[in-house]
Formats: sequence, C-alpha cells, structure tokens
Amino acid sequence: MKNRVRDFRTTNGITQEDLAEIIGVSRQTINAIEKGKFDTSLPTAFKMFRLFEKPIEEIFQFE
Repeated sequence: MKNRVRDFRTTNGITQEDLAEIIGVSRQTINAIEKGKFDTSLPTAFKMFRLFEKPIEEIFQFE
C-alpha cells in the first residue's frame, strides 16, 4: 500500500519519533510504514487521520 505519511508528517514538522509517541507505536514502525514495508493497522490509520486532519484515502492509497 502506498502512503503519504512522510509528506504529512514533515509538513507538520513532526519527527518519526514524535509521531510514534503520539499514536502509540515504535519509531521503527513509522519508518517501515513510510517505506511501504509495513501496512498499518486500522486503529493506527485512524489515529493518523485524526492527527493530520486528512481523509484516510488521502494518506493511504491502495494499489
């Protein structure tokens, strides 16, 4: 699954470590999500949706 997590994170001035702490996952998980090596869980996706105030479809694109 493609995603724009890095785009929204950097636009908001949030580090991987900060994002991980905010949504309750490890920094390594954020790194893996951004690189497309890990598909996030639905609860984590919803946390990002609320944080970035963007529709889930704008953050995550199904291929």
